[in-house]
Amino acid sequence: MKFTNYLEDFLNYLIIDRGLSLNTKENYERDLNRYLQSLETMSLNNMSEVTRNDLQSYLIGLYEAGLNTKSVARHLAAIRGFYEFLTIEKVVPNNPCALIESPKMSRQLPEILSVSEVSQLLDSFTNETPQAVRNKAMVELLYASGLRVSELLNVTLADLYLDGAFIKCYGKGNKERLVPIGEVATTILKQYIEVARPKLVKKTTHFLFLNRFGERMTRQGFWKILKKQAQIAGIRKPLSPHKLRHSFATHLIENGADLRLVQEMLGHSDVATTQIYTHIGKQHLRSVIKETHPRAKK
Repeated sequence: MKFTNYLEDFLNYLIIDRGLSLNTKENYERDLNRYLQSLETMSLNNMSEVTRNDLQSYLIGLYEAGLNTKSVARHLAAIRGFYEFLTIEKVVPNNPCALIESPKMSRQLPEILSVSEVSQLLDSFTNETPQAVRNKAMVELLYASGLRVSELLNVTLADLYLDGAFIKCYGKGNKERLVPIGEVATTILKQYIEVARPKLVKKTTHFLFLNRFGERMTRQGFWKILKKQAQIAGIRKPLSPHKLRHSFATHLIENGADLRLVQEMLGHSDVATTQIYTHIGKQHLRSVIKETHPRAKK
């Protein structure tokens, strides 16, 4: 094939100059052979005649052939590297891949609790003991604020501004943020601080949530409490503290909260990280339409 003339030189370049593994070299060779075979079907005289549109058509063809996003991205990386080599060797004047963006990898949408499941969980708590009040306050605050579990357990008494219904926390990189909380969580926190927490204190400490030793509640301790309460509530889904954070964000988006505000409350540095919750919201909307619209089903 006339378009494979430079392939062997490129593959040697990968091994000798770039120091890539034999496995990577074999992947490049397989992907590029497929690409070069496709060029044979086109009316081209040399590699420099390949255009950006030609490449985009080829990538679309890969999708149509059933390849997933990860595989298409790998093909594009091989082709881009090949053209970079050809520009170095002055075989082609420029790289037609230069302005083609790599396919964005799809992220698995996190599983969440429905609003009714969250209510089922929170309504299952009792106020019978100081520990029970503490447990309810922890979970209510987690869902009301969307905090990470580490942020929740590091909250101190000085971080609470309950008259204004918000708390202060420190996220990744020790970045401080203020998070509003609702009336229900505020009421339960006040009850915990005034009635239950004094009975758990065994020594001076500024942390809000204490374990049976009067020390800061641990991640493992909180995890066990949450799992046990999920069983009591009859929640069948595997439940973790982070799933409540996902539920918090998704329920806000579903009810019309601004994406930037949700980003700020979650402590995400990039709004792109928060956008995943809009996808979950759209999924929810599709399921609602399917179940309720008179012509959504055959």
